[in-house]
Amino acid sequence: MDLRRFSVHSAMGALVVCIALAGCGKQEAAVAKKETGPIAVRVAKVSGRTITRTVESVGTLFPYDEAIISAEIDGRIESVNADLGDLVAQGQVLARINDEEQRYLLQQQEAQLRQSLERLGLKDENDRVKDVRETPDARRAQADLYEAEQRYKRTRELVDQGIGPRSDLDTAQARYQSLQAAYEQTLNQTRNLIQEVQRFKAGLELQRKRLRDATVRAPFAAYTKDRQAVAGAYVRANTPLFTLVKINPLRLRIEVPERMAPWIKLGQPAQVSVEAYKERVFEGKVSRISPTVDQTKRTFVVEALIQNDRNELKPGSYARARVTTDKVETVRVVPARALNYVLGSNKAYVVKPDGTVDVRDVKVGERFPQEVEILEGVEDGEIVAVTALNRLDTGQKVTIQTGEPKKGPAPTT
Repeated sequence: MDLRRFSVHSAMGALVVCIALAGCGKQEAAVAKKETGPIAVRVAKVSGRTITRTVESVGTLFPYDEAIISAEIDGRIESVNADLGDLVAQGQVLARINDEEQRYLLQQQEAQLRQSLERLGLKDENDRVKDVRETPDARRAQADLYEAEQRYKRTRELVDQGIGPRSDLDTAQARYQSLQAAYEQTLNQTRNLIQEVQRFKAGLELQRKRLRDATVRAPFAAYTKDRQAVAGAYVRANTPLFTLVKINPLRLRIEVPERMAPWIKLGQPAQVSVEAYKERVFEGKVSRISPTVDQTKRTFVVEALIQNDRNELKPGSYARARVTTDKVETVRVVPARALNYVLGSNKAYVVKPDGTVDVRDVKVGERFPQEVEILEGVEDGEIVAVTALNRLDTGQKVTIQTGEPKKGPAPTT
């Protein structure tokens, strides 16, 4: 009894499965039959287009100039006159360092110089010794020598006449020779004193510079990027106080593939866009080109100067640059909607003269607003489909639609 029930149920289940399979087979056959018919598509011709090559790259904005302003003398900071974000003019005072010690050292060196100038008979540090023999010490030594020479000559005449003793002649001669040596020594000492005056002058100028360095000034008009100076702090020479940046114009540095090296020239226009101003385009020009190629990345650096009159752009920002070159070429293009990206490759659907489709992998180049450059995969004059791409495959029959596309029904409210 149980076996009969099992057999009856099994037979009924098998019958249901067969009916279901038969229905599925009919649906698949209907779909296959439907897809074997021609598919209506719109097409476009592969054409040539003359273009001016552009170079696009992403780079970083840098300040035109950036300088770390450091203390040049030791001392305590008395005042700070600039802070983060301040615009400072060239020569503007940024900070002052106590200069009391420097003033005392300056007075000391001025006194030493005056003393040496007086020994040379000079009135101030701008005077010069024209003849070393005309200095006071040299004239005094010369007068003593002249007096000794005259006495020696008179004594020799007396001795020659047999009037004076020989000992007086020896004494006069010895004194004359001694003063000759003293005179030469005085001239040498005077020359050394002149050199000493020059050394004192150099030291005095250096001390005056140190006194001026107590006032820290901006070397050029710029913005204050950073301030480390704090009033009341004691600083040593070479201690960083401020960081200044000049941001108009800005330097944009981009990396360009080495194959484009012949395209890039100085003075070419560059259009720059940044994330902060998506709808804006900033103008600039190529100002510098690196003479070498990075061997690891096979690129070289190009620098463009970007005008930043309103200080909207900030150094350190990412920027996208488009450099218009002098390279003019005729390229092969298709409409952008003629390409379909499938499994990692771009595909174009070529409609052959017999009305069948040939699916090809294509290599794309530069992209334009409505078209794409094709480097490999299709030839000039061939016809490519621009609609129903997802339904097409190699060997698929198609019919070409012409005329304007039909507009859909107006939306109801």
